[in-house]
Amino acid sequence: MMNKLAKFLVVAAFLAGAFLASLDPLKIDWFTFVPVVLAGVVGIILVKYQESLHARSDERLAGHRKDLEESLGNILHNLEELEGRKDKVPTYEMRFEIDRLLRDDLDRFADARDSMKHLFDLKTFADIMSSFAAGERYINRVWSASTDGYVDEVLTYVEKALGQFRQARIDFEKAMAARG
Repeated sequence: MMNKLAKFLVVAAFLAGAFLASLDPLKIDWFTFVPVVLAGVVGIILVKYQESLHARSDERLAGHRKDLEESLGNILHNLEELEGRKDKVPTYEMRFEIDRLLRDDLDRFADARDSMKHLFDLKTFADIMSSFAAGERYINRVWSASTDGYVDEVLTYVEKALGQFRQARIDFEKAMAARG
């Protein structure tokens, strides 16, 4: 209820501000306009506060922790499997293998990543995400190299991606162990 009210306040302030600004193209009634803008700012603050409360709820954090663990585990498992047979997959087909094996889990991890800020500290979040992002960039590079037919690049960057995701998993497991 509070979230809907806060969003309504933002929308109403925006519309009222736009209306007030359109009344006279050369002059704004600041006595009326400033309170409308302040109401919009209050609405934005309330929306952000509600989102923060929701993001830190125990139920949401537990669900996202599970998503993070499972998706990272799936990514590693599928990359290890792909690494083991990368020279047998035709170069132009590698992008389809990546989409089939990794895309859903990459998206799932990315969707839940902000919860790590609440589960761990910001440095730990940054460490995990640094490795994850590097691994994801390497996966994207493999995908592009596959499209362009660069065999050596496909073979090289599958291995590099695997190393980055292994590091992300190590950092994640250390953080979970420290959390208890």
